[in-house]
Amino acid sequence: MTAVLEVKEIKKAFGGITAVDGVSFDVREGEILGLIGPNGCGKSTLFNCILGQLTPSAGEVKIDGQVVTGLRPSDLNRLGVSRTFQLLQVFPRLSVRENLILAGQEHQGSMLGRLFGPSDAGLTKVADQMIGFFKLDHLASEPAGGLSYGQQKLLDAAMAFMGGPRLVLLDEPAGGVNPTMLADLKDRLVAMNREKGATFVVIEHNMEFVMSLCSRVMVMAEGKVLALGQPDEIRANPAVVEAYLGH
Repeated sequence: MTAVLEVKEIKKAFGGITAVDGVSFDVREGEILGLIGPNGCGKSTLFNCILGQLTPSAGEVKIDGQVVTGLRPSDLNRLGVSRTFQLLQVFPRLSVRENLILAGQEHQGSMLGRLFGPSDAGLTKVADQMIGFFKLDHLASEPAGGLSYGQQKLLDAAMAFMGGPRLVLLDEPAGGVNPTMLADLKDRLVAMNREKGATFVVIEHNMEFVMSLCSRVMVMAEGKVLALGQPDEIRANPAVVEAYLGH
């Protein structure tokens, strides 16, 4: 199976503190890979090194075999890489549809081209399709700030898929979402994977969510890869239990 993402010996140090210490893994086409570990183990720093928010101290990142280490997030967007953040990135005064159109514009050409192109960058139809797919039809014209937190999480995830990305990295999509909305979110992510072939990496603390969503799970501890395998293997790994609960 083709590797969409390859991460080789990525390191990131801040002064004398090493946050990510020689992490290597790959993500196969059509896979959902989970990334878990205790707070402070380096998960979000690793994401930021992959996605251009931070420049790694050492190591290499490839997308579809192309070295992309150190590229800006905007450059990665145009290569088909998208992400969400722990904190919601929706625009509260814009409608659901407008949020999606704005997110889609980030994947389309230069700023100059967007300024002189159609006012919605030709994305209204795509936005409406995404609204339908994520079951947000009844909220399409509503300001995003008026949605419940769970509905905003759905919108945030939908925005990440607007450019038809090759790879999506989701940072704690289940955080703070009630069980009903969480079931809807999981259902939509599974459908996006199965119906549209989307490839994900998911950072998550909700173990039930990540173990039921992902085909493989990688565990980090103290900046390093502690374990990588199928969910049942991870659940049974005593080193993983120790990393979370201690001796």
